[in-house]
Amino acid sequence: MALLLGAMNVLSFAPFFIWPIQLISAAVMISMLISHPEWNKKQAAVLGWSYGFGSFVIGVCWLVVAMSRYGGMPLALSIIALSLLAAFMAIFPAFCFVLVQFLRKKWKASDALSVLLLFPVAWAATEFLRGHLFTGFPWLSVGYAHNVSPLAGYAPVLGVYGLAGVAMLVAACIALLIMHQSARIHASLSLLLLVGSGLALQQINWTEAKGKPISVRLAQGNIDQGVKFDASFLEETLAMYADLMTAQAADLIAVPETALPILVTSLPPTYLPRLQDFAQRTNSRLMIGVVSDDGNDQYSNSVIGLGAEPYRYDKHHLVPFGEYVPFGFRWFVDMMHIPLGEYQNPGVLQAPMAVKDQWVMPNICYEDLFGEEIAQQLRAQSATQQGAANILLNVSNLAWYGDSTAIPQHLQISQMRSLETGRPMLRSTNTGATAIIDARGQVVARLDTLTRGTLAGEVQGMRGLTPYIRFGNWLWVLLAGLALLGAYFFGQRQAVKATT
Repeated sequence: MALLLGAMNVLSFAPFFIWPIQLISAAVMISMLISHPEWNKKQAAVLGWSYGFGSFVIGVCWLVVAMSRYGGMPLALSIIALSLLAAFMAIFPAFCFVLVQFLRKKWKASDALSVLLLFPVAWAATEFLRGHLFTGFPWLSVGYAHNVSPLAGYAPVLGVYGLAGVAMLVAACIALLIMHQSARIHASLSLLLLVGSGLALQQINWTEAKGKPISVRLAQGNIDQGVKFDASFLEETLAMYADLMTAQAADLIAVPETALPILVTSLPPTYLPRLQDFAQRTNSRLMIGVVSDDGNDQYSNSVIGLGAEPYRYDKHHLVPFGEYVPFGFRWFVDMMHIPLGEYQNPGVLQAPMAVKDQWVMPNICYEDLFGEEIAQQLRAQSATQQGAANILLNVSNLAWYGDSTAIPQHLQISQMRSLETGRPMLRSTNTGATAIIDARGQVVARLDTLTRGTLAGEVQGMRGLTPYIRFGNWLWVLLAGLALLGAYFFGQRQAVKATT
């Protein structure tokens, strides 16, 4: 049952958006755990691990496409690798269940305290660990499912991990409704309070418009990963992107991650000067995904800016096995034949780029999974003369994953970043989803997946700091600490009453 519930949880995320499934499946899991106080740590771990494995093996099955179709790994070995990754990621929900079972026994916490206080805190904490240990893999954090639910209002206050804790608290209330008839009134009132507060928070405008909207054109080249680095296709690729960029002027023109699939130093001598001339003649700013070469085998996954002033942003949160090789795993990367597998890390804090009276802060592909790092950048920029960036830009290449659920899932992640920061997010991708997301996390325009073209529109920059930008994860950590203290003291008090 836990495996099945975990697999069903995937339906709560994009492109399905059936978020109530997550709350119901989690409520059933909580009920199963709390209904068996006699279970030891191993039994609790098996329950949590089974739920996590079912969720991850289905939720990120698109990795098989990258490994087998484009990485050259045999299909059977790709499935084994996916299963091993899912098995590892499932350790975190297993740890959550073990932690709850351990604390409820040690602190003598009642079922209600265990459900309402211990479980939401343990779940949020273990998801935070999953998003940070070994560089982090926060994909499918339960909070992402609620960018379209009544709980979305918590995102700019608590971030995606705090939102995960709130979602599990809602599931805990549902579990109490299932488990204890005597607690149904209190559980129902708590449920209404949580949902009502989420809806009320959505009515707050944490940020405000700054300056005039800018015109944007976002390119989607739709180049199959199988030919992206093919030398015979290079001339066509460079010409196609040059045509897309120079077809029409705009305040901001962006092309995807590594759109130019060779080192900047290897480009034809006239290529970038011609684009720079177009940018200056039309008063446009171009942001282009490239691979920078700083000499001495120093490479970076970069975005360069052309126009009034030169600009460069280097990716800092690198993908294991794709952009750097973890110690002891060189054999794995060699088997997948990934080109340019080692990049430099310049650090988190980098300057945004000026576009008219707006400041645009790029992030590259996987980096928009780490909301706390984007909040950290905005918080640091707010102390400078120009202030925090007003618009976010993500450039990605998800062609590795074909026309799979990875594309709508990544779009949903970008929507969460807009909710957390109160800023619009622009997305320029190779195969999808190229989109314009407003400051409330709504997709206002997008190109169809696996099509070639440019997405034109206007975007309004925003200024101001949401609570999540100001405090990062500390708000939900503080609430989690208070919840743990409450569980401990109320549990001890109940234990004293029981003995007397």
